[in-house]
Amino acid sequence: MTGYLTTHVLDTARGCPAQGIRIELFRIDGSERTLLKTLTTNSDGRTDEQILPASEFALGEYELLFHAGDYLDATGTPPETPRFLDVIPLRFGMSEAAHYHVPLLLSPFGYSTYRGS
Repeated sequence: MTGYLTTHVLDTARGCPAQGIRIELFRIDGSERTLLKTLTTNSDGRTDEQILPASEFALGEYELLFHAGDYLDATGTPPETPRFLDVIPLRFGMSEAAHYHVPLLLSPFGYSTYRGS
């Protein structure tokens, strides 16, 4: 099996996919952090392409940064200074050549994630 990485962002407060969230993917190697890609969620809350396709997949530690504050501002969530949730980092490891699906369930005051399928 070949590995690859996907995500899906759902706005649990509004009950819909979260469109327009900028996502950055970093590879973590010790204290080094390398930006690999920047994508934006579509109308289904997914990216138009795999975040890390099979041709670029490698085992290791990664971090997804979800720029939720910009999305919350755009959807009319009352602003705060500073916003409670702005940039949400999810750091995770990929230890086998498999499909890693790392979704984000988002509301203005909380989030959760899991390894999906």
